[in-house]
Amino acid sequence: MTNKILQLLVSISVLMSCIPDVNVCAAAPKDRFFLMGSGVLHLENLRNNQAASVELLTGREQINESALNTVDQVFGFPTVVKGEHISPRLLFMLSYIADLVAPGKKIYIESAYRSPTYNEKIRKQGANAAKTSTHMDGMALDFWIEGVNGKKLWETIRAMNCCGVGHYGGRTIHLDDGRPRFWEAATSGTRITEPDYNRNIYLSTLYDRYAPKENLRLSLSGISTFGFGVRSTAALFQAGNPAATAVQLPLQTGIGEVPCMPLDDREATRFLSISLPAGLPTGRYQVQLEFCQKPFQQMPDRVISREFEVITERNNMAHD
Repeated sequence: MTNKILQLLVSISVLMSCIPDVNVCAAAPKDRFFLMGSGVLHLENLRNNQAASVELLTGREQINESALNTVDQVFGFPTVVKGEHISPRLLFMLSYIADLVAPGKKIYIESAYRSPTYNEKIRKQGANAAKTSTHMDGMALDFWIEGVNGKKLWETIRAMNCCGVGHYGGRTIHLDDGRPRFWEAATSGTRITEPDYNRNIYLSTLYDRYAPKENLRLSLSGISTFGFGVRSTAALFQAGNPAATAVQLPLQTGIGEVPCMPLDDREATRFLSISLPAGLPTGRYQVQLEFCQKPFQQMPDRVISREFEVITERNNMAHD
């Protein structure tokens, strides 16, 4: 696909966005993620004594908003304050893994959502808590399943190369939907005290599958220091081929269009978005953001998202 073709598609998308009620669906359909599982989860949080059994998919094969609200309560996640849920990708990955190793068994949660204040508190107490922990963004949990060997479970997830997975010994493992990586206690890096300089910043999409003309939400995580900016356009390109296929799309942040959009706090980094062009060919894509007003020279100049898939029709999403 040439850059000129993508530019034409962007122009068509802008025109179509002016027409109301074009291909708009209120609820996200199933198969939004590469790893889904049954969507059935049996959860118990050992920290707050909250427990629930939920079905993440409704009978109409839509993502179940009520179930997400229930999971937020179990995870101790402040849904109203945050304006979002615990990562749906994390929950469906958890469902996929549980179905694989222990279908129907309860998942015991040792640590779920952590506020930045609490995360810093336990860091000072010597806990295995990273300064840029994905727990603070509702993207992680530490858990175990009765009768499942922790080290073997870690090895199973590690082989998937899907996510972040850590094992500190015993039956408990860490799972997050951040950058694919793995570690054990000796290689976790949670005790490192030198400045991070935002070098672990990560860009993720809300879903793994989209259709043309849909709004694609982007979120940043792994941030050690706020108070930087992002350029007002995002580059969309075929996965692994940015130079040949990149096209610039307006980045929507909710604060208006300025050359360098300030990201001064965690909330501002969680609700970025672009509108995918109409007629976008099927395939794997990525998005690139460029930073501005960086507080450190060592901070990356740009960040590239995880891959996502563009499909032809929303109600014909392929199964993995």
